[in-house]
This record gives sequence, C-alpha cells and structure tokens, in this order.
Amino acid sequence: MRIVIALGGNALLKRGEPMTAEVQRRNIRIAAEAIAPITSEHQVVITHGNGPQVGLLALQGASYKPDEAYPLDVLGAETEGMIGYMLEQELGNLLPFEVPFATLLTMVEVDGDDPGFKNPTKFVGPVYEKAEADRLAAEKTWTFKQDGDNWRRVVPSPMPKRIFEIRPVKWLLEKGTIVICAGGGGIPTMYDPGKERSLKGVEAVIDKDFCSELLARELEADLFIMATDAQAVCIDWGTPGQKAIHRASPSALGQYTFPAGSMGPKVDAACHFARATGNAAAIGALADIAAIVRGERGTIVNASYTDMTWH
Repeated sequence: MRIVIALGGNALLKRGEPMTAEVQRRNIRIAAEAIAPITSEHQVVITHGNGPQVGLLALQGASYKPDEAYPLDVLGAETEGMIGYMLEQELGNLLPFEVPFATLLTMVEVDGDDPGFKNPTKFVGPVYEKAEADRLAAEKTWTFKQDGDNWRRVVPSPMPKRIFEIRPVKWLLEKGTIVICAGGGGIPTMYDPGKERSLKGVEAVIDKDFCSELLARELEADLFIMATDAQAVCIDWGTPGQKAIHRASPSALGQYTFPAGSMGPKVDAACHFARATGNAAAIGALADIAAIVRGERGTIVNASYTDMTWH
C-alpha cells in the first residue's frame, strides 16, 4: 500500500516539555521506531506538524530588530529541514543501509482572499500565563487565544490549494524512497497579483492535517494516517460515558462535534479523504501505527462502512 502518515506536533514535542533539540530528537526517535516496521511492505510518505518549532524560531527572531526578523514562511522552511533531518537520521539508524530517504522543502499555494487571514486560529509556540501573553501582545503586536488553562499565540491558517512539489514526491516513491515532505502544512506561498507567475511567501501556517489530506489525495494513497497523542477519536471525552470509536463512515462521524483546536481538523480531514477517494483514513496513537495499518487500533474512517463500531 501507499501510506501517508501525518505526525502531530504533540508527537514531536509534547505539551509542557522543554523545547530543546535533545527532547525533540528523543520524541522523533519514538516516531521512527513506530514507523520503521511498516516500511518494508509499504510505500511511506511522512508529514509532520511544526507549531511548537516555528513558534520557537519566531520567538528567537523577535529578540532582533523588527526588520531583522524572518517571516513565517521562511521559518516554516527552516523547520521542514530541521525535523526532516532528524527523522531521516533516526529512521536510518533502524532500517537497512540501502533504504533511501529524501526530505523535500514543499511549497503550498494559498488564496490571498482566504478568510483564515482575517481570523487567526493556528497555535504556534509555547503556552503562557495570561499576564505574560498580554505583555507579548502589546510588545510584539501578536494575537493570543486561550489554549486550555493558558494562552498561546495564533497566526493565520489558510486552506491549501496546491502542492507544488507533488511530481518529485511521486518520482521518489517510484524509486522506493521514504519521503518526508509538506512539514508543518508546507511553506505557504501565493502568486503576487501584480506580477505574472511570481510566487511570494505568506505570513501564515497552514494546518498540517488539511495539507496532509490534500497530499494523500494527490498521491492516490491507499491509507491516510494522522498520528496523535490520543488512541482514537472519542465521544463524550473526559466524562464517565467516554467511548472510543473504532470504525465509522464519514456521515456517522458527522453527527458529532469535535474541538476545533485538536480533534476537529483531523476528523474533517479524515472524512474528506474517505469521501473523495473511497479509501480509508485513520486517527490514532503514534505507538499504534503498525496496528492501525492492520485495522486493529485507532479510529478508521471509510465510506464503505454502514455503521459505527467501538473499541
């Protein structure tokens, strides 16, 4: 099978952990150990989140003069290279020497009129207490929204329209390469309306799940997996009646509402992929990837299912 695996930001840097290279490498090693067992039998494409990482780079850049700080599209490119390097190295330490890897800097087109630019929703960077968030908002003109009990910076998150490097990804897969691409939702770009065929970067961060779903569709993937820190999609989360969904159709999942800041985009992406392709999408824990491929763990969404089953 051709499988696209989207690693959630929490899979690479868990909430509350120090944002150090060593902590990130340790988490990436865990991701590599989960992915490595399936690579001998399947074509694998890996995408990943970058919210904590791009937020950290933005925070570092904010210590310089305003005209010296790098924009979000450049920071997104930096995180693609950084995380891709670590993923390649940790997978390479587990797989046979002859297995090839490639990390592709991936530009993704967005629409300048996308409503996401008017309502920033994408969390980036660390969490803050209210007083510190207010100080940073005043000092750096950043926008903050509540994230759990704390506050976190938000930036625009337009929808992806087109993945420019889709052809090289296909070429690499045909040669047996494990491809890492579209990290952090890809590098947001759009055509300059004043210049013919002239691309420019955009101050935004594209949602990783929506971009990964577009990538999976364009690659005609047989399975699209979103690996996160939850074992499955649950209804009545955190209550005595909590139930974990095993298999569901897109229409059955559509009867429920899931949080916009966490499971909501993943459910939307899974349902869209299942409807558009007729293939399966899955949401589950990083450690369960091999079992998800076998259909045993996680929440599996497929348009062919006629009812909903539970774990």
